[in-house]
Amino acid sequence: MNRAGVETWLMHVLRNMDRKRIAMDFLVHTEQPGAYENEICSLGSKVIRCLNAQNPLAYRRNFERVIREHGPYDIIHSHVHHFSGFLLKLSQGAGIPARIVQSHCDTAYRLSAAGSLRRAYLGISRRWISRYATLGLAVSRDSASDLFGPRWETDDRWRIFRLGFDLTPFRQTTDREAVRAELGIPVDAFVVGHIGRFGEQKNHAFLTQIAYELIRLEPRSYVLLIGEGHLRPMVERRLAELGIAPTDRGARTGGTDKVLLLGSRPDVPRLMLGAMDALALPSLFEGLPVVLIEAQAAGLPSVISDVVTDEGDIVKPLIRRLPLSRSASDWAQALLDAGRRRPVDQSRALELMEQSPFDIGVSLAELMRIYEEVNHG
Repeated sequence: MNRAGVETWLMHVLRNMDRKRIAMDFLVHTEQPGAYENEICSLGSKVIRCLNAQNPLAYRRNFERVIREHGPYDIIHSHVHHFSGFLLKLSQGAGIPARIVQSHCDTAYRLSAAGSLRRAYLGISRRWISRYATLGLAVSRDSASDLFGPRWETDDRWRIFRLGFDLTPFRQTTDREAVRAELGIPVDAFVVGHIGRFGEQKNHAFLTQIAYELIRLEPRSYVLLIGEGHLRPMVERRLAELGIAPTDRGARTGGTDKVLLLGSRPDVPRLMLGAMDALALPSLFEGLPVVLIEAQAAGLPSVISDVVTDEGDIVKPLIRRLPLSRSASDWAQALLDAGRRRPVDQSRALELMEQSPFDIGVSLAELMRIYEEVNHG
């Protein structure tokens, strides 16, 4: 339960739902404490560790122990993509009557490079999902096809469900000069942000090239990288090779570094509103990125890869898509062009987002209806 898209959405649900009516526990696959865990406990929920996900027999024993010690549960809602197949099979065996699987991404890009063992695992996982899920949700049509198959619309168990967020933080008054001063960025600098886990999906290798070209085209530019992940050391090495070495967590001391690695941050809306001129999202694959919803609420122009679905485009003038086949220089120029104009006022952009399915009020009402439906169905 660290700060990432799915986890952040789950926290928005937990904070805003009627916790007297529904109790929600969080099953995780790591011993490492997550950024949200203290808040989860303060809101009356539990974080339960079920380890050894790489060892099916050990994981099964651990899962059965979890259900004995903390159950019974009326619903399991799984967000672990293909591994959900095994989890739903175990849940059915443990007597959990309502078993929801949710698809958050489209991994077809990775399937093309998968070996025979990986393909066998994916095939078994999909069969188990089809057999043991009582309901399947997906954030986009592509993510539905990825987990439920290309003919998913013929099965009435599978449906599209939009993730909603509490957009109130985007109503805050933000002192742009103060936010930038905290980061050591001149008030007149051009700032591009990227928010996402340091993993293959977010395409940081290409992002570092974009950062280099951006700074070459506009020397007053800075790049903010927000997030953590196993590829962070590689990103740091590459930026150093390019001569735009990162400053750790934004604590600048007067150097010439142009890239700031801010780590996991709780104040993304404030940084979007006060520090950024544009958002870059050159992802290799996505479902429907949370950061794109937040960027629209902030009135922030975004340049994103053309693999990202348009199902999250509410404030369309703020979004420009580019193929990943275009050069890093093309991406840098597109970011400069986008960030130098604001086609939609931020207050109007936020109003449109609050009227959309991506507002927490709309989304949460639908989720509660789904839980009631499966619990009594």
